[in-house]
Amino acid sequence: MEKIEKIAVLDSEVQAELVDSVLDERDIPHLMRSYHDSAYDGIFQTHAGWGQIEAPAAFRDEILAVIEDIKRQAASDAQPQ
Repeated sequence: MEKIEKIAVLDSEVQAELVDSVLDERDIPHLMRSYHDSAYDGIFQTHAGWGQIEAPAAFRDEILAVIEDIKRQAASDAQPQ
């Protein structure tokens, strides 16, 4: 099995859910790791991002492309029509 490594930091839970869904559809192995710590009531998430995605290095470029597509889509959806 390939070594799992940190691929990217995710901005929000919504972004994490979207990325997770797309990667599942494409059968890309990955792990979503939240930075939430109940002892600190999630305070680290406001500074460090929602969490990170980990996967085999061979999937890095494809995962980063998925994240960029989701960010682009969110930005265009936010633009006034």
